[in-house]
Amino acid sequence: MSDKRTALVTGGSRGIGRGIALALAADGWNVGVNYRGNAQAAAEVVDAIKAGGGEAVAIGADVASLDDHQPMLDAVIGAFGRLDLLVNNAGIGPRVRVDLLEMTVESYDEVMGVNLRGPFFLTQRAAKVMIEQVEAGTIPSAAVVNIGSINAYTASINRGEYSMSKAGLGMMTGLYGDRLARHGINVYEIRPGIIETDLTQVAKAKYDTLIAEGLTPFTRWGQPEDVGKAVAAVVSGAFAFSTGEVINVDGGYHLRRL
Repeated sequence: MSDKRTALVTGGSRGIGRGIALALAADGWNVGVNYRGNAQAAAEVVDAIKAGGGEAVAIGADVASLDDHQPMLDAVIGAFGRLDLLVNNAGIGPRVRVDLLEMTVESYDEVMGVNLRGPFFLTQRAAKVMIEQVEAGTIPSAAVVNIGSINAYTASINRGEYSMSKAGLGMMTGLYGDRLARHGINVYEIRPGIIETDLTQVAKAKYDTLIAEGLTPFTRWGQPEDVGKAVAAVVSGAFAFSTGEVINVDGGYHLRRL
């Protein structure tokens, strides 16, 4: 078994997930880099981590498929012998942004499957593994970090399924934070704002204008490394007496301003 803490980062091959995987590796974590479909991107993240002196493994699995959950956990534990952290980062928006009155059942189910249903049941399964390890003394403590969004409270009527999934993830953070505290497992939500990734490129021109006009106090796009550093900080041990917390990484978007 590795003597280094081990994290599983879902959707870890690109965007925010890549930023999280690299930040954790820089802090000395082993990292399981989960991906769906893009094996090359995951391999590049693993190579970057190893080039920096860290250890990582790419794990192909679909978070939306409950049948993939146990093999995913088995892969990271098989590689490193432990699981100290689950980062529920994998997320998608609707394939096509349409008015709320035109949203399809298929789009709703697909987004909810990846963004909420999958993370809920993956956390359920991972938590049981973590509890066993904590009780056996294999690891001293554990944590779950959910990657939310300002859409948890910001209505976007052309992608309502995404907003609802992120609002649900906020409640999931509180529920698991309450349930798992007795086992020495802390749960946090990192809530990004407008982050420059593939997911936001579809609305880049709109966001460029809004940011330039002062939508956020910090007049720049957020970067994946901003989120990655926040995740690394919250699981550093400095927040051991906190759980169910939401950490905003949004350039100040959440502030109410006149």
